[in-house]
Amino acid sequence: MLDGGAHGGPDMPKTILVTGGTGYIAGEIIDQLLEAGHVVHTTVRDRRKSEDGLRDRFDVGAAKFKIFQADLMDDAGWAEANADCDAVAHVASPISTRTPRHEDEMIVPAREGTIRALRFAKQAGVRRFVQTSSVAAIAYGRDEKSYRVDESAWTDITHPDVTPYAKSKTIAERAARDWMFANGGTMEFVSVNPALVLGPIETPDFSPSVVAMKQVLDGSMPMAPDLGFGVVDLRDCADLHVRCLMEPGLANERFIASGRFMKLIEIADVLRARLPAEHTKKVPKRVMPNWMVKAIALVNPGLRSIMNELGKTRDLDTSHARDELGWETRPVEETIVDCAQSLISHGVVKL
Repeated sequence: MLDGGAHGGPDMPKTILVTGGTGYIAGEIIDQLLEAGHVVHTTVRDRRKSEDGLRDRFDVGAAKFKIFQADLMDDAGWAEANADCDAVAHVASPISTRTPRHEDEMIVPAREGTIRALRFAKQAGVRRFVQTSSVAAIAYGRDEKSYRVDESAWTDITHPDVTPYAKSKTIAERAARDWMFANGGTMEFVSVNPALVLGPIETPDFSPSVVAMKQVLDGSMPMAPDLGFGVVDLRDCADLHVRCLMEPGLANERFIASGRFMKLIEIADVLRARLPAEHTKKVPKRVMPNWMVKAIALVNPGLRSIMNELGKTRDLDTSHARDELGWETRPVEETIVDCAQSLISHGVVKL
């Protein structure tokens, strides 16, 4: 655990800032930190809209959970949010289900927001800064159809197949590491690089990372494109963040958060095998031929960004997190079923 500091010895509760508190991953990190007895600060873009929902979800007193209004592109609120904090989990980052009109819509706030969060953390005397990056910063921009990567790899942002999202995550993490080298002093930096995060949702306002699961369930994907992702459970992803916040000696480390790589049709197969039949009537049973995906992409611009992903397999090596931190993941089938049942129970998927 972090050493003593303002809050006493190594076994005493710490004060942790988790940015983007209404987000999918951030919410689970907050949950786990509060459960462990820590004090949590969080940032939201609009406190008036977010505070009631956060207070309802995290039923602890204001002394244990403090909410601050702060935007990635504005200095206001960041000093107050970082005050008295031992560590920061910087989770807030722009993400969208649509392709932006210009890549800078994602790149600029991701990069500038990360540097802003680092700068104010350093000014406040924070000792550990954990950035939520992505495997999008590690495993993309390659021509091979099948390959294995670990934390030493970086996405080639000059490759024509790299999406604005992958560029934003790569540029933001590289910028953070460059800033730390020049300005970080004794503050320690760690990145967590999750794959596709699935698991239970707490509200119908769910993360874009869950959209693929929704589409598999609700009939909007009558056949499954030949696409796949490393899948990591939300609860395991948050657990890795908490370990990175607390474990000593992790300066400049990088950890992939992923379970095994799964094609969409494999996810569909798990759903049909483990859910009641009435819940899986719309789940695809066949892989969509690539020629059909290409034809649909002519009239559906949203599909164009995935064309060069068809048929690829990325094996993500997570041995570093397992060896260094003792991190383990639950069976991916449990993750898939829990996510699906949660989408159904919250009414996100209508049967």
